[in-house]
Amino acid sequence: MQRVRSKWSKTKILMKNEHLLPYVPHTKRYSRSSLSSMLEQYGMVYVKPISGTHGKGVIRVEYLPEKSSCRYQINNTIKSCSTFNDLHQALLAYTHKKKYIVQKGIYLLKHHKRRFDIRVMVQKNLRNKWETTGIIGRLSHPERIVTNYHNGGTMISFEKLLSEHLSPATIAGYKSDLRRLGAEIGRQLSTAYPRLKELGIDVAIDKKLHPWVLEVNTKPHPYVFRMLKDKSVYQKIRRYSLAYGGMKGKSK
Repeated sequence: MQRVRSKWSKTKILMKNEHLLPYVPHTKRYSRSSLSSMLEQYGMVYVKPISGTHGKGVIRVEYLPEKSSCRYQINNTIKSCSTFNDLHQALLAYTHKKKYIVQKGIYLLKHHKRRFDIRVMVQKNLRNKWETTGIIGRLSHPERIVTNYHNGGTMISFEKLLSEHLSPATIAGYKSDLRRLGAEIGRQLSTAYPRLKELGIDVAIDKKLHPWVLEVNTKPHPYVFRMLKDKSVYQKIRRYSLAYGGMKGKSK
């Protein structure tokens, strides 16, 4: 099985597919100039370590025009800077040791005033075709900027999260669209990384209900799907994973 750690490498492959481009947020390698230009363009961006996992090191950065100042948050710490130069200098404490990307910020939908995104599990099935096998919501900790389970996030059903925003019939159609998107991402990444077998795709949904692919994890944790009421979802994920050696026969 193949693992690809670089967020930048995976993003570049996705951007080669014109059908996926509308779902990939504008992303650049981090630099002083790219941070400045993207903050000016979008007002809010995320600065991410290229090879980080579990949301570690992710920084949310905002420009506050009404105050002519900037603000950034990492974990549950929020700090303000009076000038862009001060902001850049402050971020050097995190960015000078590792390679980072800067990504257009997506204002996520909320559930009970907490941000959420969606984890889409995509696997090679028993016919060696990409198939979306699980979709689950991830509700952020009230004080955190990321939704990861390892950072205090709560796993919750997709249907429950979207029930405040869409009708049941529309939710079913939206879920089908995410399934197709997941399989397409698998096929596209396989053009560069043919030994991939499973993907955990983090999808943000903005306030206009447009989905955005925030990140693709090539070593996802399938065990979160055990939390779903529908146990057949995890059973299928486990069956496929055992077939290609992902779980290595771990117990249910």
